[in-house]
Amino acid sequence: MKLEGIEGSLVLIKQGAEARVFESNFVGRRSVVKERFSKTYRHPLLDSKLTLKRLNAEARCLTKARKLGVSTPALYAVDPLLHTLTFEYVEGPAVKDVLLEFGLHGIVEERLDDIATQIGDAIGKLHDGGLIHGDLTTSNMLVRNGTNKLALIDFGLSFTSTLPEDKAVDLYVLERALLSMHSSCGNVMDRILAAYRKSSKQWCATLNKLAQVRQRGRKRTMIG
Repeated sequence: MKLEGIEGSLVLIKQGAEARVFESNFVGRRSVVKERFSKTYRHPLLDSKLTLKRLNAEARCLTKARKLGVSTPALYAVDPLLHTLTFEYVEGPAVKDVLLEFGLHGIVEERLDDIATQIGDAIGKLHDGGLIHGDLTTSNMLVRNGTNKLALIDFGLSFTSTLPEDKAVDLYVLERALLSMHSSCGNVMDRILAAYRKSSKQWCATLNKLAQVRQRGRKRTMIG
């Protein structure tokens, strides 16, 4: 399909509630185009302002993550008129697929340790830099082919905060995702938190708060 103003064809990879993600080409390089589409239920002027605000926020958070030493796709272009971001295409599987493969065919301990260590290290760097990812799931983590280096993607819900509560909720979202999708891999979260402690200088306050967030989560589950 075509997206007006974008050169070349686009192949739809994924569609969510807020955006569509396409595979495309950017000056001869394989790329990903993320389009934040309009919401017809909002006033057109308000919709345009909100969409542009979120587009710019995502670009800023991704750029900040890279400055903090976290591997992300390179940001090639921001188009405020089309409401699109164009990124480097990262070749490699999502962590979700790697862990599901482990669940089916058995865990490769060395690789699981490596992935968990990289996840904990990356989140520690984000949090110490005052950045909350907002959607830490194994679908939003890729393992680059060849190097096996982790890359975090999708900063659409990211925001800046230094509060231990926000950092703890970020970790809790990941923990729940791991429990629901990858329980057959054992307690991967323990491995991630071990790396997080080494990476983050502020881990103590965050993990104390995580214990409280877990408690609230259990109470909600019991009520539900």
